[in-house]
Order: sequence, then C-alpha cells, then structure tokens
Amino acid sequence: MNENLSQRIVLALGLVISGVAWATPDTGSSQNSKTTELKLSTASHIFDTGDLDTRISACQNLNTFVNARWIAAHPIPDDKIRWGSFDKLAEKSLDDQHAIVTQAASEANHVDADSIEAKIGHLFASGMDEQAIDKAGDTPIKPRLAKINGIRNRKQLAHYLIQSFADGQGQVFDLDASPDYKNATRIIAYVYQGGLGLPTPEYYTDKAYADQRAAYVDYMKKSFRLIGESDQQATADAQQAMAFETDLARHSLSQIEMRNPDNQYHFVTLDEAAKANPHFDWAAFFKAQHADIKQGFSLSEPKFFAEFDRLLAQAPLDQWQAYLRFHTVDDAAPLLSKPFRDNHFAFYGTTLNGQPQQKARWKQVLNSVNSGMGQALGQLYVKQYFPQDAKARALKLVDNVRAALKTRLKNVDWMSEATRQKALDKWSKFLPKIGYPETWRSWDGLSISPDNYYANVEAAARFNHDYEMDYVGQHRDRQRWGMTPQTVNAYYNPTDNTINFPAAILQPPFFYAHGDDAVNYGGIGAVIGHESSHGYDDQGSQFDGNGNQKNWWTQADRKAFDERTQKLVDQFDQYAPIADKPDLHVKGRLTLGENIADLDGLTLAYDALQKALADKPKEARMKIDGYTQDQRFFMSWARVWRGHMRPKAQEVRLNSDPHAPMQFRAIGAPSNMDAFSRAFSCQPGDAMVRPKNKQVEIW
Repeated sequence: MNENLSQRIVLALGLVISGVAWATPDTGSSQNSKTTELKLSTASHIFDTGDLDTRISACQNLNTFVNARWIAAHPIPDDKIRWGSFDKLAEKSLDDQHAIVTQAASEANHVDADSIEAKIGHLFASGMDEQAIDKAGDTPIKPRLAKINGIRNRKQLAHYLIQSFADGQGQVFDLDASPDYKNATRIIAYVYQGGLGLPTPEYYTDKAYADQRAAYVDYMKKSFRLIGESDQQATADAQQAMAFETDLARHSLSQIEMRNPDNQYHFVTLDEAAKANPHFDWAAFFKAQHADIKQGFSLSEPKFFAEFDRLLAQAPLDQWQAYLRFHTVDDAAPLLSKPFRDNHFAFYGTTLNGQPQQKARWKQVLNSVNSGMGQALGQLYVKQYFPQDAKARALKLVDNVRAALKTRLKNVDWMSEATRQKALDKWSKFLPKIGYPETWRSWDGLSISPDNYYANVEAAARFNHDYEMDYVGQHRDRQRWGMTPQTVNAYYNPTDNTINFPAAILQPPFFYAHGDDAVNYGGIGAVIGHESSHGYDDQGSQFDGNGNQKNWWTQADRKAFDERTQKLVDQFDQYAPIADKPDLHVKGRLTLGENIADLDGLTLAYDALQKALADKPKEARMKIDGYTQDQRFFMSWARVWRGHMRPKAQEVRLNSDPHAPMQFRAIGAPSNMDAFSRAFSCQPGDAMVRPKNKQVEIW
C-alpha cells in the first residue's frame, strides 16, 4: 500500500553567474562602526565560514557563495543520487538506527518475544541473512504467481484484486484512510489512481522518454525471465504489460493536476460507486478490507476508475495476468535473491537515476524495517537520540515563528477584513507537534519470525494495512503522525491543520540546542515557517482551520493572491538545473506550494529573529566570525539547501517532485527579500536583487 493519502497533499519540506570581488564579509553598512566583533570558540562547529567562497559575492549568487566549495569537495557517494545537508543528516540518522537494530537483533532471542525490540531484531536479522534469501530465489512469490496464473474468468480476476489488497499488497490502484475533505473530523477510505512503474504518466507517451520506455520494457523482459519464462514468452508478456500500463497512464491525471484538491476527492455512496464501476464490486472490496464505509468513500479520480472498470470487462485475461505477474515480481524484487535485486536496481537505480552502486545491505534492510515497523523503531530512536531540552527550545522557536505569522496576517495590506478573520481563525487552530507521537501505536498481533525475511515483510504489510483500514469510520486523531521520528523532514497536513517536526530534523545543521539565534532561525526557524506557511499556500489555503476543504476567501482576495503567486510561478519557470539540457526547466506550477512556503517561511523566520534580537541589543550588534546576525541568518538558510544531484535523477524530479532543485531553493526566496539586499549591501542590478515589478511578497 502506498503512502497515506493525506500525504499526497501533506506538504513536506524535503532539494555560472558572474561575481564581483568579495573583499570583506560585510560590504559596509552604516552600523559597522557600532558593531562589536565576536569570536566564538565553537563558531566553526555551528557555521564553518571556511566553507564560504569569498571570491563570489552573495549578491550575485548566495548558493555559490555559501555552498560551492563544499559541493566541490564532497562528490555524491556512489550509492546515492544526491548529497547535501539533508542527506548528510539522514545518513547520521541511518547510522543511529543501525546501532539500534543491530543491538535488537543481537538480543532478540533473549527478550520478550512480543516486545518491539524482539520484532525489530528478528525483522532486521532475517533481512541480513543473504545466504538464505539467495537460496530461496523466487520461492516466496510462487504462491502469488500461481494465483495469478490460475485466474480463469473475470470474477476470479476481481476476487484476486480484492484479496491482494486485503493481504496488504494491492495492485492497479491505491487505497488509504484519511480525513474527509468535507467533514475532516471523520476518517473515510480513499481509492486513487496508481499502477504505474514509470515516474509519471507523461513517461508513457512523450517522445522525450522513448529511451526510458524501451529500457522499462527490457526490465520487464528480464523480470519475466527470472521467474522461468522463455525469451519468447517474456517478450510477449512485457509488451502486454506495457500496453496495459500505457492505457492506465493515458487515463491518469498529471502531477500538476493532482495538486488540485478537487482532483483528489470524489465522494460516492456504494450505490453510486456501483453505477460508476458496474464491473467491480466495491461493497465486496471494502468488506474484505474490514473497512467501515457505510456512508461512502472517495472514488478519487473518476476518469481513471472508469477506465479501470472498462479494462475489467474488456482487456484480455492474459494481458491482465502479464501485468499482475510483472508487478508481483517488481514489488518483491528488493526482498528476493541477488538476480532480482540487481535487475531492479539496474533499471530504477542506474537507468532512471544514474546511481552507480546499490546501497549497503544493512541500509536496504533498514528500509524494510522503517516501512514495516517505522513508528516502533522511532520509539527506540527517541529514547536514545532525542534530548528533552532540544524539544523545549524547538517549541519556543515554533511559538516565536507562529507569532510572526500572526502579525503578518494582521497587517497584510491586500487582504480584506473578512478574509483576514478567517485566516486568523485558521492560525488559532494550528496544532504543532514536536519530535514524536504523544502515544505510541501498539504492535500487538504482529508476528515476526527470526528466519523468513519475505514472510516478515509480508506480515508487516498486512498488519499495517489492517491498522489503516481500522481507522476508517473513526473520529480523526490529530495526534496521529504521518512521518516517523527518525525521518529528516517536516510536514504540514491541511486536513488536520497540524505542523509536524520529527526528532531527526531537530539537530545540526538545522537546529543547535545551544547555537546562536541567527543560525537557528535561518535553519529550523525557516523550516517551522515553511510548514506554517503551507497552511496558506495554493493548496493549504483551500482548507479551513478545521481541516475542511472550504472557500474562506472573498473573490477579490483570491484574485490578489493568485496574481502574487503567479509571479513565483514565472520566477521558477526560468530556472534550468541541468547544464547540458538548458531547455529543461523547473515547473513553476508543480513546485508552487513549496516555493510559497520557502518564501513566506524565510520571511517569518527573519521577522522572528528580529524580535528575538530586539530583546538582546548587544548580541544584535555582534558579529560572529566577521558576519552580522542578518548575514548568518541567510547563510544558514542557504546551507540548508546545500547539495547536488545526479542529472538523470534531477530530470526525474523535475517531472515528478513538487520541490524545486536545491540550488534554486537557496536563492529563490532571498532574492525576493529586501532584508537580504540590506544584509549584504546589494545593489539594483545584482543577480540576487529581483526588480521591484517582479519581486514577490505574499504575506
């Protein structure tokens, strides 16, 4: 089962211009004579100014000034598609988790068998037994393949699809539990488009991706041969499966269309669903999932499900079987023997993303532990790696940044009073969540054996599917988390109006429990501002403070908002990240929500910093390592987005990722802010100073 439906609109953080000589860190403001120089013995541990390329002016390119030297000195590791601040911290989190699961595996036979330590230990140890896994070959998936091969009529086909979801291994479309867009206090079931192996629907039809399509078909052929098919049969099955997927793709919405909440929600009763899809029994489907859908569910993309229904009635059974066999192999490949793993990586890792080398085995298995028991692992993670003083200071930063947002909402000059009051009402209902869940979920009933990796992953998938389906029909729980504590990221969920900051991101370089305000506000403060601002971006602004999709804007205010955000679309449409493909641009409309959150989040964090420094006048005038507080603030922001990505992977992300490339996130927001220009004494005409008629200010 794919990620939670709410995660599809949950808005998560986390991706050569000529310069002039940069003689001194501060180019000279009227405050220079009154500024006290401060050298901190720990400064290099908080912000290493030795990384700065002082040959480049921050006014020409803040990203180059802050990050170019570091990037040049830190090539992307062979087992990764990118490397930067997020990735370095994520690697630390993986090392911390590795220590936990290794200890759990060593002690699994000596602790309570029903404890999460024992279950995590057995899951990890079984995945590390490569000898047993390689010896098993495709044996773990033979029962499922036999069921597919045994389908003789369309009734049996529908039954197989229904049961595959009940087993936690659904195919063709996706299923989840999430708040009702129109009545967010209740949890309903959502089904939505899926079933594709290439990154987006466009990959199946656009001429630009002919090579990727050919490689995908070749990958399919190899997958079929690995389960014993002849070359002739494998070729025929690959063509059948590809034709089936291409048909699904032609009836799927694009990534940009999927950003519209109206395209993610289509509530129907069971009777209405039966009329829309007469060849699929939705009542039987949800009965098998043990999901309470008496009032109805969301049949989220009617165009896709109309085609799904037609395929059930008309597509040849052997084509269905080829498609289902391939995706059974494809889904299971990372859990199977080396030939399956290598085949899977060769396409998804190397061909699509340019990654030369697979991750270490322990990282691959740790991914399965996180997929299957991520919250349980998080429970152990926070015990060892998340100090309470970090949570306390993070809460203070959240309060300060949110206060800055309230001030902005009160004073924005283009918004009417009627809309302003609704915006403030939404602000008052924000729920910040820091670090980890207040109540940990139970893992009672999940059985994990010490020696069967595939069966363990399968059991966890079924257990988690049941957990999600049990949520359907219940009252919304705003304390429920959509990310694990060990995840280096943060998110805003519009259907419960929460801002969420997992424990793993609350550490350097984003957050220093004992660091200076400028670096913290430029790092985690901007992250807090980013997630808070998602409540008012192009998607989040369509939901009210109670989490309902509801228009709380006047027509004139919405028009003013759209005019301002269109400038941001135009700005990011101009960015082209791949040197040898200058015509391949960022999609400003796809990345709009994240770009709004970056701009407004950085603005809010700056406001909060100024208020914090106003109470510390001596500190406000200090320089640290030659840089003012404002300069360190923007430098800290740029460092958050330090990193680089393989060109193939970048191309995939340009088509599928709502986040702009990292280098443009570093410069995009600051170039719209007068505060940045003042901090570095930039002049009109400098590359980082956008003309007034193109400068974007929203809140």
